[in-house]
Amino acid sequence: MSTRVEAHARMAAAEGARERMAMHVRRACTGAWAASVASMGQAAGWVGRGGASNAACRPELSLSPWVCRPAPRRQDSVRWLRLALARPTTVVAAWLVATSSMTACATSSTRPAPSGRPAPSSAEVLAASAPTDWRPLDLGRAIVLQLEAGAVVIELAPAFAPRHVANILTLVRSGYFDGLAVVRVQDNYVVQWGDADGKRDVGAIDRKLPDEYSVATGSLTQAGLRFVPLPDGDVYAPEVGFVDSLPVGRNAGGSEAWIAHCYGSVGVGRDMPPDNGLGNELYVVSGHAPRHLDRNLAVVGRVVQGMDLLTSLPRGKGPLGFYERPEQRVPIRTVRVAADLPPAEQPRLELLRTDTATFSAFVAARRSRREAFFVVPTDRVELCNIGLAVRPRAP
Repeated sequence: MSTRVEAHARMAAAEGARERMAMHVRRACTGAWAASVASMGQAAGWVGRGGASNAACRPELSLSPWVCRPAPRRQDSVRWLRLALARPTTVVAAWLVATSSMTACATSSTRPAPSGRPAPSSAEVLAASAPTDWRPLDLGRAIVLQLEAGAVVIELAPAFAPRHVANILTLVRSGYFDGLAVVRVQDNYVVQWGDADGKRDVGAIDRKLPDEYSVATGSLTQAGLRFVPLPDGDVYAPEVGFVDSLPVGRNAGGSEAWIAHCYGSVGVGRDMPPDNGLGNELYVVSGHAPRHLDRNLAVVGRVVQGMDLLTSLPRGKGPLGFYERPEQRVPIRTVRVAADLPPAEQPRLELLRTDTATFSAFVAARRSRREAFFVVPTDRVELCNIGLAVRPRAP
C-alpha cells in the first residue's frame, strides 16, 4: 500500500473532526449575522417577508427567513434616525449582535484549510493495494449456481455455520439442486430457491441441526479469523465489523458474533421454530438490508459474483414475492462446488482481506467521501454500506 494511502488512513479521523468543527462555526456565525442584520433591517422597514434580493444584499441572508428589498433610499436614513431616538436599546443590541457575529465569521473564514493532498477515494485505495491485501476465493467452500443467464458464485462460511454448510455441500455434490428453480423474488428483499413442491429427497444429510444463528468468537479466533470493528455505532448490534470479508455483528461482551443480513448475504430458509432449516432452501438478500432477521436465521455465506443476475429477475406477484405459477419460476441448471469443476470453469476471483491497513483505508474513504461530487461528507458509514471488494484473479 502506498505511503499516501497509509498516511491518510491515520489522518482521516483527526482531519474529519477539525473539518466538522470549522463547518459548524461557519454555519453558526453566518446564520447569526443574517438573523441580526435582518432584524435591524426589518425595524427600519428595509426587509420583510417577500420581495426580491438585489446586488446590495449579502448572500448569507439566504439562511434567514427574511429576504432583501430594494436598497435604502434617502428617506430611509430618516427612519433609522427616528428609530434610534425612539428605541435606542433595540438598535444598539442588534448592532452588537451583528458586530460580534461578523467578527466570528471573519475569524473562521481566515482559518487556514487543512494542509496536504486530498484524501484518496476508495477506488484509489484499491488501486494502490498490494497483492497481499487480497485473498483468493476459497474454491473448496464456494458453490456456483448456474442459471440460464449466467453463473452466481457464493462463498460459504463454515466458521459461522459449520453444520449447515456441511449439509449444503453434501446436497450440492449429490445434485440435489440441479433442475430446481428460483421460486421467490420479493422486491427489495430476498431471492429464494429450492424445491417448490417439496417432493425431492434430501438424501443422507444431517436432519437435526442446531440453530447456528451465531457463533462463539473464541471459535473464530481459534480458526485464525480476526474481528475488525467499524468506528461508528449500529442500531442492531452493540458492535459491528468484518471477519474474513463478511459483515458481522457482536454482542456487548464480544463473546458472540453473527453474519449480518447485508446485501448479498446468503441464508437458510426455515419454517416456524424450532425448525432451523436443513440447507435445502436458500435465500439471498437482494434489497435494503433486513437486519431485523439477524440471529433469527442461519446466514451461511455471501454472493461474491452474479448479484446482478438475481436482482434483475422478474418479481413474484404472489404473497411474499413467490411466483404464482410453475412456468414463472426461474430454472436452475446446475449447482456445483467450485473446486469440483474443471480448472477452466472454476471462478478465478480474489477478495479484499479485511484484516489489513488497506482495508482500514478503504473504510476511511467510504466513511468520508471526498470525491468532487460530494458536498457534505458524512464521516459515518453503516455496516452494510461498506461493500465487498472483489476482482478477477491474475492468471
